Amino acid sequence: MQLTPTQKSFAAWSLLCAFLGTALWWLAPVLTPFVVACVLAYALTPLVDWIDNLARGRIPRLLAVVVVELLFILAALGIVLLIVPILVKELPLMREQLPVLMDTVNAAVKPWFKQWGIRVTLDGASIKAFAVKYLSANVDDALTSVLASLKIGGSVAFALIGNAILIPVALFYLLMDWSRFMTQLHALIPPRLHATCDRFLADADAVLGQYLRGQLLVMLLLSLYYSIGLALFGLDLAWPIGIFTGLAVFVPYLGFGLGLVLATLAGLLEFSSVAGGVTHALLMVAVVYGSGQIIEGFFLTPRLVGERIGLHPLAVIFALLAFGQLFGFVGVLVALPVSAVLLVAMRRAKATYHASQLYQG
Repeated sequence: MQLTPTQKSFAAWSLLCAFLGTALWWLAPVLTPFVVACVLAYALTPLVDWIDNLARGRIPRLLAVVVVELLFILAALGIVLLIVPILVKELPLMREQLPVLMDTVNAAVKPWFKQWGIRVTLDGASIKAFAVKYLSANVDDALTSVLASLKIGGSVAFALIGNAILIPVALFYLLMDWSRFMTQLHALIPPRLHATCDRFLADADAVLGQYLRGQLLVMLLLSLYYSIGLALFGLDLAWPIGIFTGLAVFVPYLGFGLGLVLATLAGLLEFSSVAGGVTHALLMVAVVYGSGQIIEGFFLTPRLVGERIGLHPLAVIFALLAFGQLFGFVGVLVALPVSAVLLVAMRRAKATYHASQLYQG
């Protein structure tokens, strides 16, 4: 059977895509830091270009890149360090209040289970011994435990440290030569496809820009909302937990869940020593995080992010699961922006198909 030139071209492109897909799947652990660096470079390049243009050539691009990357690293460290005041305050409270909290829970749960013929009793003495043993440990014990964990999971720790070093290095070189890399990639495209590819890249760039701007605005508004909401209920750690929750929603579902756990734990430990404290803590979490999820899911994200990239909620869930399976935690981070680009490609492919003779008969 003789293949037409169009069929040969299609077969060649299909084989190339299959090869690239297989290579990406096998090399996913190695490519992870480079994928992260590329996403960050795409997001930070406009800022570097803005500083470069503002200086009008009076400062080298190297200095602009260093300034932007340092600002990004400081911002990332700041988000991580939000956990420090939470741990500093919660660990002593946990040591003091955990036995009391367990006695309160035991008193509330025991009668409820008893009416069903189930005998449940929480051993307060064992819980207290656990709290004293593991939450009163000194720094030396903690350091020994950390070192032992690193020995057990040495490969994981090595990978984390390696990525923490490699991502900033790759980001630096990508920010320095982003335009040159884009020019070289553009040169690989056949000239007859330049116009089509340029239109696709312009559409994808517009969608990604809208996604990033909308996501940043959602994070800012939710940080303020959660912080103020928790503060109105009298939680001492309202601002660090609220800001962390708002910023962590960048990771869909996981960020909200982690903030919910931190707020619940902090509320139970802080209010358990007062009458009705457990009810107050649970009411605080239910009101603040329940209404926060409604505001985010039905107003902020659909209006500021979802409507701009046009992803259906089921598509969002599938993208998170698929990219998480392929690239792990980093895949979850890049799932939505990459899906937005794929959505642009699917729209253009659909338009081309509808305009083709194959569709029109």
